[in-house]
Amino acid sequence: MIQRKQPSTGFSLIEVLVALLVFSLGLIGLAGLLVMSSQANHGAFIRTQATFLAQNMADRMRANPIGIWQGGYNGSWPTTATAPTCNASSACTPAQIATRDRVQWGDMLAQYLPNDSNLAATLTCTPQPLGLTMSNYYQVQPPFNGSCTMNITWTERSLAIGGSPSPQTFAWTFQP
Repeated sequence: MIQRKQPSTGFSLIEVLVALLVFSLGLIGLAGLLVMSSQANHGAFIRTQATFLAQNMADRMRANPIGIWQGGYNGSWPTTATAPTCNASSACTPAQIATRDRVQWGDMLAQYLPNDSNLAATLTCTPQPLGLTMSNYYQVQPPFNGSCTMNITWTERSLAIGGSPSPQTFAWTFQP
């Protein structure tokens, strides 16, 4: 009587090791993708914060057109000015409001953006004449007829091994 050999129904050790190798390579690729997506997500968050801060300053400027006409918002950050105290008993002038806005905005820049030695901001407004004299500006409080340029610069850290920090700039030209 001749006996036939039964075919193997299980997995061999080599097949299991090959499957484990393929699975491990997939997980390593997935981990790299997770790191890159985390870095991109954080960069997008910081750029969104810069956009919100720029819009915040533009709204402050719209509320104080005389301060813009007087050049109270022009300058760079960080600033050495101190915020004046404005309350019901001692109202602020438009120039003092502009100083207070710049100081408060600078504090928000330091709080919401990566605060390192490269964090800086500049704001320059250039008026376009409306044909009114300066005394008329105080009487009619016109909107600012000109353009303002805002630049905010910060540094984003790289998550890559051996990566160096890359400077980022938010530049915006707008009319408040």
